[in-house]
Parts: sequence; structure tokens; C-alpha cells
Amino acid sequence: MPSEPSDHAACLLEADGLRFERHGEAIFQDVGLRMRAGGLLLILGPNGSGKTTLLRCLAGVIRPVRGTLHSDARRAFLGHRTGLKADLSCRENLEFIRRFHGPTGLDPNRALARVGLAGFGLRLARTLSAGQGRRLGLASLLVAHRPIWLLDEPYASLDDAGGQLVDELIAAHLEDGGSVALSTHQRMPALHAQARTLRLDTPRGDGS
Repeated sequence: MPSEPSDHAACLLEADGLRFERHGEAIFQDVGLRMRAGGLLLILGPNGSGKTTLLRCLAGVIRPVRGTLHSDARRAFLGHRTGLKADLSCRENLEFIRRFHGPTGLDPNRALARVGLAGFGLRLARTLSAGQGRRLGLASLLVAHRPIWLLDEPYASLDDAGGQLVDELIAAHLEDGGSVALSTHQRMPALHAQARTLRLDTPRGDGS
């Protein structure tokens, strides 16, 4: 079971003074954080406070209007939309990720088995239920090693067994020296007592 990293653990991502605006309204401002090897960061706040937007900024999907963000580590972002191709099979989706990021993780079949989708390799992604789609998204984290995981509501659409799977994958990733930042309003991760917490303020504008 991983323990909370010390301040001397390797810093994988550093952000200072981040501000993001939409239509001239600040969604969040003056946000600073560190993601360290073996560390879990919980991003909490009411709906509209900018949790999703902040995770997308940390992933490099969108840019803040102000502040600095530095990371030399590869990042994986898993949001409400998994980004997987609906008309590709489960295995084809995972093979595409391996080609893009390099074959540094599990073989696609092993990744599918790890998330409870053994035998789903030839199934088209569009035929999956919401929960199965979330599990396929989790498998995408396993096929190419990226030290930083940025997870937006990773427990959404999952039953208790699926939630336990998320907890197991997070624990294994931290034990391996990775770092995880996640937002959640449904359940707290099993390791929440060891996590650092960043709370975003009351919404300004229409952030998510």
C-alpha cells in the first residue's frame, strides 16, 4: 500500500498561478499544485468550479490564460469521453494507443483482462455499455506507460466492483512511482486519507 510521498519525492508536474477564462469570466484563478512520484491529488469543488477544465489544462489539452505549467513526464488524460474510436474494436483502440505512445505497457489482451473485459477484443467500442466503455478507458491507461494520470470522474458509470478496480489500478500506479490527480463527487478513492486535496472555489461562469 503506497504511503503519502515526502516533499523530497520527484516532482513530475508543477503548476503555478494558473488562470482559465471563458467568455471573459474566470473559471479558476491562482491555482498552484505539485504532482510528485507516488502521490495522489484530489481535485474537489462544486459543479461548475472548473475541475474538468483544470485537468484538461494539466493534460495540455487546453491552455490557461495565465500561469506556468512544467512537466517532462508523459501524461494520460481520461475524461467523461474516453476518446476511443466507436467504430474500432476494443483491441484496435488499444493497439492505436500503443502505436502512438510506444509499447511500454501491457499487451492489449492482458489490459482487457485486467479490467474485466477478457474476450472483448473483437467487440466494437460502440457496442459496449457505459460501464464497459469506462473499463475500456481504464485499459487504455495500461497499454502505454505514462507516469501522470489525470482522471476526470473515474468512478462514473461503474458499479462497486468497477470502483474497486479503479482503486486497485490507482494503488498499483502509485506503487510503481506514478502520480494521479482525479476529480470525483461520487465516491472517494480508497487511498483518500493519504491524498493531498485541492479545493476549487464556487463557480465563476460555466466551468465544469
